[in-house]
Amino acid sequence: MSILTQGQAEDKARDWVAAWNRRDLEAVMAHYAEEVEICSPLVVKRLGRADGWLRGKKELQSYFARGMSNEALRFELEDVRLGVNAMVVLYARENGMRVADMSELDAQGLIRRMVACYAGGESDA
Repeated sequence: MSILTQGQAEDKARDWVAAWNRRDLEAVMAHYAEEVEICSPLVVKRLGRADGWLRGKKELQSYFARGMSNEALRFELEDVRLGVNAMVVLYARENGMRVADMSELDAQGLIRRMVACYAGGESDA
């Protein structure tokens, strides 16, 4: 059984997008567990890590701070899908890129593992 309802997942996603759009790093980080693991093609591109993984909240915070330095950055929430202790947030970026973040949640509803998948747009920023 999922620890979230569809409405709760949508609220979490809206809060996450709003935090990014106002460049509130602390509010963004509040969505992640301490031992979080994130995999993204942008980690490969930006940091040269062949496996694409970031591990731990401190490393993730440093990476996100770098992303927030992009003044044009803007997310637009498109949809939220709910799984068992998991959710997928579908959103569009300012550069035309469409993103699906699949997140596994811990018992507190925090993201403990996330895989980002991208389509279209420019992935430089």
